[in-house]
Amino acid sequence: MIGRWFKKKRMDRTEDNGEKVVLPFVTDLHSHLLPGIDDGAKTLQESLKLLSGLEALGYRRIYTTPHIMSDSYRNSSETIRKGLEKLRSAAKEEGLTLKIDAAAEYYLDELLFERLDQGDVLTVGNRLLLFETSYYNEPLQLEERIYEISARGYQPLMAHPERYRYVKDPENFYGRLKSLGVLFQVNINSLGGYYGKDAGDKALWLAKRGWIDYLGSDMHGTKHLEFLQKSFGAEAFKEAISNNCILNDTI
Repeated sequence: MIGRWFKKKRMDRTEDNGEKVVLPFVTDLHSHLLPGIDDGAKTLQESLKLLSGLEALGYRRIYTTPHIMSDSYRNSSETIRKGLEKLRSAAKEEGLTLKIDAAAEYYLDELLFERLDQGDVLTVGNRLLLFETSYYNEPLQLEERIYEISARGYQPLMAHPERYRYVKDPENFYGRLKSLGVLFQVNINSLGGYYGKDAGDKALWLAKRGWIDYLGSDMHGTKHLEFLQKSFGAEAFKEAISNNCILNDTI
């Protein structure tokens, strides 16, 4: 079975100095594990391997959050729910015990607001709406769009704010969004340096400021899983845990 290999590995998981790594929360709220639905897991076998690896790391609950965007992944709530049921069934047959739920990672475009008008959105928990933007260009009317999300009764949760290269003045940009009530979900692997210096520096800046609300794996494939184990031992990850109120297990 796929799960046995990872469970065996977990017994020996240590930092370079020999200390055991203990996961400080058991819920992940950002991943791409429904097979063949976006740029995440391609096959059911890959999905199960990633789930097994997350369980071995100590996770007990997973929200998988497929992309929804107008020009690439026009996923619907119905297709996501069907994919979730298939994944749950396969995971149970594989002997995995973690709880699997589904929401979505919405690109901040017109399709999101069409779905909001229809009352057809998938949230993390009861009202956390996970959204992302372009990595390179700040969206027009960003603050107005965030206000629209809040006005409809949802809590805006920005996915990986540290990865947006258009952010040149963190104090001003992140401060503006915080004043609007936006919560921030930072990628754990950003704290380990996976996405490069710019993302790593911004993640550490947010960690030191105490502005990280959630930490996510943003799991897409095996490379993310393998690096995640290293990131748990990074000093920036420890800074994030010690200096922020991480809400993962409150969902």
